[in-house]
Amino acid sequence: MSGIFFYLPITGYDISTAFMHNNNGGKSVLYGMKTALDDFIMQRRGIYGVLHVAILILSVILVIAISIDTFKSDTDVVSETYLNIQLWICLFFLADFFIEWVLAARKWVYLASHAVFFIISIPYLNIFRYADIVFPPETEYMLRFIPLIRGGYALVIVVGQLFYNRASSLLVTYMTLLGAAVYFSSLLFYVLEHDLNPMVKGYGDALWWALMDVTTVGSNIYAVTVAGKGMSVALAAVGMMMFPVFTVYITSLVQRGNGNGKPQQ
Repeated sequence: MSGIFFYLPITGYDISTAFMHNNNGGKSVLYGMKTALDDFIMQRRGIYGVLHVAILILSVILVIAISIDTFKSDTDVVSETYLNIQLWICLFFLADFFIEWVLAARKWVYLASHAVFFIISIPYLNIFRYADIVFPPETEYMLRFIPLIRGGYALVIVVGQLFYNRASSLLVTYMTLLGAAVYFSSLLFYVLEHDLNPMVKGYGDALWWALMDVTTVGSNIYAVTVAGKGMSVALAAVGMMMFPVFTVYITSLVQRGNGNGKPQQ
């Protein structure tokens, strides 16, 4: 791989090694995903597989709710409908944490290694609203994304099991996380900048900024708020870390194709 190396901290896989051993074994993608999902939920993971798939689905619902609340209401105010949706989803996340803790063979080890999942599953917005604790609108908006970290972890686990091909699973995981980073950054940039930045007239401008920033090409739209400037730096850094995965994957396909095309000695 000419020294190209990439690592996924959550799964602990060396992506360059995975791509070098990329082999689909003649299985079709759809059949492989269907069989892998059945194996993931019903055989290898059992109740854990069901819970992780449910968490992933609920995370998608939460993303939809955040988007609707952003575009259909005053972005400075969290709607009651969104608060109710987030409350029930967070309660499910907490229930998942305690179910897995009860089923864990080494409960104290599970608590030590998964305590962060308990912390990010707490419905902070509902608690703060009930206690009449007021935050700046931008901070309150950012708090909506905390439970989605739990969904990101479930995404890594589920996608990793949907593909027999480990290289493909790593690529899909990385690209999905990259897409999520672009979308969430564009939402935050829109909320932070649209009232203060004359260059951000609508969400389309914020999405253009995010797409250009993550590719490190640069955009004619630039941030005027401190938080927006910080996001510009962070999103560009994410792009520089994520895009090499696609390059490594394409390189591995070319190398494998060249290897298969060589005549047998």
